[in-house]
Amino acid sequence: MKILLIEDEKELSFSISEYLQKENYLCESVLNYETAIEKINLYHYDCIIVDINLPDGSGLNLIRALKENKSETGIIIISAKNSLDDKITGLEIGADDYLTKPFHLPELNARIKSIIRRRSFGGVNEIVFNEIRILPDQMEVNVNGSTLTLTKKEYDLLVFFLSNRDRVLNREAIAEHLWGDEMDMADSFDFIYTHIKNLRKKIIEKGGEDYIKTIYGMGYKFTGQ
Repeated sequence: MKILLIEDEKELSFSISEYLQKENYLCESVLNYETAIEKINLYHYDCIIVDINLPDGSGLNLIRALKENKSETGIIIISAKNSLDDKITGLEIGADDYLTKPFHLPELNARIKSIIRRRSFGGVNEIVFNEIRILPDQMEVNVNGSTLTLTKKEYDLLVFFLSNRDRVLNREAIAEHLWGDEMDMADSFDFIYTHIKNLRKKIIEKGGEDYIKTIYGMGYKFTGQ
């Protein structure tokens, strides 16, 4: 899952980013409003964590910009201000949650997981598609009751496919979701084929169906049809 952290306190930003990466998120961090706007206009994120008070703008305006673009990204406000007005305003304009600094990082992680489950999978604690069962909190995947051993990228790829079931995903969208803006430096997307081939093979070896369909000239689609 891909997170954008918008926080101008460098030490706090580093602490949050390091923690989330250890929790297997792809976390990108920025320190100001201008860079944040560039990011949200270029890339898609599963969840954005935003401080209200930024050196060159308001986090509330970032939320407004996301909502004007009809973004489905989850939004968590973090702020040192324990102001009821700020909290109400943030939630009214579209934020999903609000945390007052200081907060415990495991609590932030729990809020992120809750938002992603709610937005991508209707709030369920497990994702089930025919013989495939995923427990997101444990990052555990079972096929026909047998544990499926996946790499981190293969797991993220499977969840991404399931959250976009029956949609055609081009290679650029898959690469950007799995690697973020690091993909801007890639010469090609050939390695995506390898990850898809390995994921498909592992599911089939456990007796699962081949749900990943190649749509030639367009990309890939995960479908049971």
